[in-house]
Amino acid sequence: MSREINTVGVVGLGTMGAGIVEVFARSGISVVAVEVAEPALERGQATLVGSIDRAVAKGKLTPEERDEIFARVGFAVGFEALHDVDLVIEAVPEQLPLKQAIFAELDRVCKPDAILATNTSSLSVTEISVATTRPNQVIGVHFFNPAPVMKLVEIVRTVVTAPEVVADVEALCARLGKTDVTINDRAGFIANALLFGYLNQAVSMLEARYATREDIDAAMRLGCGLPMGPLALMDLIGIDTAYEILDTMYRRGGRDRRHAPVPLIKQMVTAGLLGRKTGRGFYTYEGPGSPKVVPDELTAPPAPAGTTPDEVRAVATIGVVGSGVMARGIIEVVARAGFEVISVTRGEPQTTAVTEAVSASLAKAVVKGKLTEPDQAAALGRITWSQRLEDLDDVDLVIETVVEEISVKKAVFAALDEICKPGVVLATTTSSLPVIEIAMATQRPADVIGLHFFNPAPVMQLVEIVRTIRTSPETTAAAGALVAALGKTGVHCADRSGFIVNALLFPYLNDAVRMLEASYATVDDIDYAMKLGCGYPMGPFELLDTVGLDVALAIQRELYLELREPGFAPAPLLEHLVTAGYVGRKAGRGFRDHTH
Repeated sequence: MSREINTVGVVGLGTMGAGIVEVFARSGISVVAVEVAEPALERGQATLVGSIDRAVAKGKLTPEERDEIFARVGFAVGFEALHDVDLVIEAVPEQLPLKQAIFAELDRVCKPDAILATNTSSLSVTEISVATTRPNQVIGVHFFNPAPVMKLVEIVRTVVTAPEVVADVEALCARLGKTDVTINDRAGFIANALLFGYLNQAVSMLEARYATREDIDAAMRLGCGLPMGPLALMDLIGIDTAYEILDTMYRRGGRDRRHAPVPLIKQMVTAGLLGRKTGRGFYTYEGPGSPKVVPDELTAPPAPAGTTPDEVRAVATIGVVGSGVMARGIIEVVARAGFEVISVTRGEPQTTAVTEAVSASLAKAVVKGKLTEPDQAAALGRITWSQRLEDLDDVDLVIETVVEEISVKKAVFAALDEICKPGVVLATTTSSLPVIEIAMATQRPADVIGLHFFNPAPVMQLVEIVRTIRTSPETTAAAGALVAALGKTGVHCADRSGFIVNALLFPYLNDAVRMLEASYATVDDIDYAMKLGCGYPMGPFELLDTVGLDVALAIQRELYLELREPGFAPAPLLEHLVTAGYVGRKAGRGFRDHTH
């Protein structure tokens, strides 16, 4: 039976500390909020008042509830005020010597049975605990920002943390209405260990000028459904905080190069470009602390509004080669946007299947009120069905959507090269193969480009526009104009394995498999951590089972073969599951059993 914790102390009243005070006070627990100096105490008090007042203004709290919350919080300068609390949580900056000094003071001041907790997101809880004479009563309690909103708490036990201390803190989290995951003391715990490798890689992409900051962020928001792009998230976290977390994880986590801070991060810290808090990071903000992004010298000029099909480099008729799910979606998107479409499949059965699928999808759009019946009829009227590539001899642009095998794609492009008139843009929807290899199967590589649509194409807004070193500026411009005319958001990148989305997404998924493989946390805990701690729409294992482990393994192998980065080598567990036929939902079993 865990003991009840009635009074909690919070040391450090920055954004996180003030948020933690609010969480406890709103749950009916008395709080002693402590800072080292009066000005810091006043700032923390103002942060708390502002947050509570906003909740009242939004109707989430009544004025009476606000007064009750404030009545539960006592503010004090100095550690002596914590002499009678049941538990104290430290939320000061991520500096080990500072935290150790504070824990030595807490050890001296707090009553013998008080639990001493740190909110560290990356430092060793064990190293913090040894600054006290009671390391068995020290534990990590990692809240996520903003603490009143985010549901996850990582409970971090050391090798000497007493089981009853863990139980007491787990019970406390339940009282707070939080979801906890209990894990051992390891660099980055779950969420940060997975999140920051991905953030670091996104900065590396920007540093290499592979894509613009706006395109990298848009790709991950629209392609993966993430609440924020990686560079905007870095600005919110603080570039200096991100650097400290990455550096700590690199030194503590086996010197994994995925966590070695990209040089650009250190340069930005040195230059004082720390993100939102200073008004300038990867983006420029209206002022220090403001969330509003304002244009700067890196902001691209606005694109001309209202691009219509007639304005797209004389593109009126588009050929779509293939009969799979992606082909069906693209045919629908192109026809609904006002273009004439010639659909080419390998035979009559495939054409029948595609016709039925596109017709059913358009009918469903009418039922949902997203399309009128006349528009449905007009879209179907724009589609010509064919089984002959030769029927593409007069189209203005071709989109290839055949199976993801380089030999098959090269054969299709060699045939298109013979059939299509000069100047026709030839686009491949490959998600992982080198576009340049496909382009060189033709005598016109300047006209070849990648247009990577996301599934389902009628729903997903993102298209990656992939230029090779042989793609002409005119072809790139025509592809961009087409994507805009289709009502999609295009992001530009060079021809490199994985492009933007898969190159950032799949190493993160692979890292999650490695974490499971090391028996550090369970499938459920890792999924909870990323959904509740980072706001991801799906946890990594949920996503892997949906995508297919065989697909994930193939993409990860492509990334590793091209980049030769040790951290990108496919996790052995992923390879073993694929070999065993456990490839996810489609097989009934992957990381989870889907047969029930």
